[in-house]
Amino acid sequence: MPATILIIEDSPEIRLSARFILEDSGYMVLESSDPFEAQALLETDQAVNLILLDMNFSRDTTSGNEGMTFLKYLQKKQLTIPVIAMTAWSSVDLAVRAMQQGACDFIEKPWQNQRLLKLLQQQLTLNDLTKKNKKLQQQLSDHPSQPFIYNSIAMQQLIGQLAKVAKTDANILLTGENGTGKSQLAQWIHQQSARKTQPFIAVNMGAIVESLFESEMFGHKKGAFTDAKSERIGRFELAENGSLFLDEIANIPLPQQAKLLRVLESQEYEMVGASYTKKANVRLISATNGDFSKLIASSAFREDLYYRLNTLEFVIPPLRKRVEDIIPLCEHFISHHAKKYNHNLIKLTDCAKLALLHYSWPGNVRELSHIIERAVLLATTDTLNATHLNLNSNQANNTLPLMTLESAERQLIDLALKQTQGHIPNAAKLLGLGKSSMYRRLEKYGIAV
Repeated sequence: MPATILIIEDSPEIRLSARFILEDSGYMVLESSDPFEAQALLETDQAVNLILLDMNFSRDTTSGNEGMTFLKYLQKKQLTIPVIAMTAWSSVDLAVRAMQQGACDFIEKPWQNQRLLKLLQQQLTLNDLTKKNKKLQQQLSDHPSQPFIYNSIAMQQLIGQLAKVAKTDANILLTGENGTGKSQLAQWIHQQSARKTQPFIAVNMGAIVESLFESEMFGHKKGAFTDAKSERIGRFELAENGSLFLDEIANIPLPQQAKLLRVLESQEYEMVGASYTKKANVRLISATNGDFSKLIASSAFREDLYYRLNTLEFVIPPLRKRVEDIIPLCEHFISHHAKKYNHNLIKLTDCAKLALLHYSWPGNVRELSHIIERAVLLATTDTLNATHLNLNSNQANNTLPLMTLESAERQLIDLALKQTQGHIPNAAKLLGLGKSSMYRRLEKYGIAV
């Protein structure tokens, strides 16, 4: 849906000129001849995305007081609509005062059409990013827990290492199998950094058409190519002062790797169709499930680009190597999906837990979430057993989880004790152990009953 621009200007000729320019660029336009009329329009719940505000009107042609009064009105009403102030009586003092009162930018009349359109696009984009960032901040404040549910030593070590480097601006490369949580971890890194109040822009590099790579990443000017009907801001500019997350980085075609490398080396780029350069101030986080050693050896990926990306490289372990996290993750997903679908809280049976522990999880945490979501949706009781999970029987029965024998033994003892309500002789019988053997293992693992 096109953005709606409100023009507040006492000159009919100037309003008409602005309307032609804006409508020709695809915007919806509303007009008002003075601030009081504009206030009445805003009181009607009219959706307005940006305001072009003349600072001087017929009663006072030089001071800008009427425009300042309108800016104060917006603040009082807590209307977070971006405002571009404009006046034919330009002065640095008035521009500063308008900005201090809440205007996001300032333009002189008569304006240059391209500058006006550029300011509009920049402020609309920035406002949209600000809203998204506030939403993300709210979500994080509502759920202040770890980025991952984890008990395993492998994840404890990984999160500990990342916590130390997240606050820096060093480029980070996350590697790991599909579904291990690379995207979520990238967002968490951003939230731990000094850039957390700035944009987090994620790009799936595998989804970008090769011919549009430069336009997507660096933006383009209007008329730069056949379909460039308006100026477009690229991902680097959108992420300015924030973090840029390049997912599936190994999928960048070789010709485009050189263009990305140049930006990382020089911290500069050009919009397609522009004759000037822009500075790039972003923190780069990349992710892939590819094997860079093989890609580099086959000349499918530039070695120099790889070294630019992996100032710090971290491998996210697959779920089969962090078996201690499976049950806690399941319980987290059950709680999440039960709340999402307004379902009663569901418990896992012991047989369901054993099935989960003995599954190899080729799709990792993503697969686990999907399986639990499906099970919650189809559940007719307040418990989930192994059959409800619908795991691949061959994998579930024939694949052992990658854990130590001691870890497996302890988990089995815990499950047996739960199943027998802590009755040690019955738990021992269930496990095929004598009572003395059972007591030795309880002492070995420090299990108190």
